[in-house]
This record gives sequence, structure tokens and C-alpha cells, in this order.
Amino acid sequence: MSALVSHPEKVMFPDCGLTKGELCAYYEAVAPVMLPHIHGRPVTLERFVAGIGKKGFIQKDVAKGFPAWLERVEVPRRTDEGGTVHYPLANDTRSLVWMANQNTVTPHVWPSRVPKLEQPDLCLFDLDPPGDDAQSLRAGALAVRDLLDEFKLPSFVKTSGSKGFHIAVALDDDTDLETTWRFARGAGAVLVKRHPELFTQEFMKVDRDGRILIDTGRNSPGATFAAVYAVRPRPGAPVSAPCTWREIENESVGPRTFTLRTMAERLAAVGDLWQLMHSAPQSLRGPLSIIESMLTDADWAETHAASTRRPVSRKAKRKP
Repeated sequence: MSALVSHPEKVMFPDCGLTKGELCAYYEAVAPVMLPHIHGRPVTLERFVAGIGKKGFIQKDVAKGFPAWLERVEVPRRTDEGGTVHYPLANDTRSLVWMANQNTVTPHVWPSRVPKLEQPDLCLFDLDPPGDDAQSLRAGALAVRDLLDEFKLPSFVKTSGSKGFHIAVALDDDTDLETTWRFARGAGAVLVKRHPELFTQEFMKVDRDGRILIDTGRNSPGATFAAVYAVRPRPGAPVSAPCTWREIENESVGPRTFTLRTMAERLAAVGDLWQLMHSAPQSLRGPLSIIESMLTDADWAETHAASTRRPVSRKAKRKP
């Protein structure tokens, strides 16, 4: 794959001196375990042409400057502008390395795959804490797991590589986009009702009052999440990597525990912890019925308002 890599000496992570060559080599090495999780998912590229020390940008549409062999999928824009977006797909190792060579630190992917883009195969909960309170974050992650356990939904967890954890449920062909979105939003509302001191669904940071945001927006049409085994643009090149619930319980794993330079050792020790995720996919139709019995119309109205209030919050409006 070395022929695909230009300027391998470019420093991408100034704090640790990690180069683009190392980034590309990482994605090539991790491809055997990463590709099964991202195959067929539209990819949004988070690119840093001057390394993470400078501002990066997000690229969805790959309309030019790509090799003929790169697979893409054309998707209608979800805006009033119309037109389409040509998302790249990471269906093989050279595609993944090509993306890294475009200075893509993090590939973000959809929770659905072609050709069924309106039918997600994952339901996602993204915990976004306000700071580095490990105890609160641990309690929050376990509370999400416990609620999913109530619905007999096996859950899988990974580090975000940033501040929190990502929790996923594998879905079967019976679960559509609307059901997934409503279940996730409703589950978030139940968690806020049960743990109001710990959780919030407020989009605006000023309204969160130090609580963990349960971000269920990853289940909205066209939304993305950091791909499994993706490197994140933070010092030390942390990786969004699968972990176990036991590791969360005993506090041996945090959001940035695993890094590009330690993932080979991690994979040699535990393998791909998400390998069997889709061996027993779940339907959300039954759990959604239970969720709807647990929430009132006022609860649904509040969770909708909390997650859509922007850009001026209620508290900002109260200021004289």
C-alpha cells in the first residue's frame, strides 16, 4: 500500500510526532477487523491537511479527485437545496488507506448500509459528558446498559476516543429508521426521568448544568458516528475501540485508553470484541411499545424540545 501514501513524513499529531505514514499504516493493519464493521456504510471524512494542530474540515461529497476503483454511493441531499451527495465507501483495505492518505484522521459512518440506507442495523447512544468525571461517566454508561437489559437488548460498548462512550444495539430487518429514532429518543427520556442529576437531552451546553448529554441524534437520517477502530483527532491519537462491560465496571478503561500505538497489543490480547455483535440482531418494535407506556405526551414533548433547542437556549432568553 506504500504506493498510495504521499508525504508519509508529514506530522499529523504534533504532541507525539505521529506521522501520516504511521496513520496510513495503522489503518492498513487494522483493516481486517475494522472493515466488517464499516463495509457498505457511507463515510464522512474528517480531514486535517496540516495535522490536528490546525483546524480540520468535514467532507461528505467525493465528486472529484478520487481513484476509479473507489466505491461510492449517491444519496439525495437532506436539505432544501436538492441535488445529491457522493459518499465514499470503505469496502476494502486500499479504500481505507486512500482515505487516510487524504489526511482523514477519523472516518465517520452511517448506522445503516447500502442498499438499505433507510433501515439501520445499529441503534446508538453517545454519552457526551461535560468534563472528565470518570465516576459519573461510568455510572451513566452502566445506567444505559441496565435500561437496555430491561428490554432484553444485548448492548455493546466502545470508547469514543474523545470524552465518552458509544453504546450500540444490533438491529434486525424488522426495525426501520423511524422506530429506531423514536426508541432511542424515548430511552433517553426515560433515563433523564430516572437520573435527572446525571443525564440530560439538552442540545445547548449552557442548559446541561454539568450533566451528561445522552446524544441519540446518531439515529437521525444521515447522522454518523466515529467508526469502530477509528483514530480521533486528539493528543496521543486515541482510538474509538470496543471494550467490555466488565472493564467499564472495574474502571480499567476510559474514553481515551486505547491509542494508535497500543491497538496492536490490544487486538492481540482480546481480538475484536464486536465480532459477534450481529449474530443475534434485535427488533425494537416490542421495546418501543414498552417505552411508549413509560412516557406521557408531556415527556415526549419535552424530549423533543430539549434536543432541538438551538441556537439560543431557554436560559439565555431569560437573561435581562
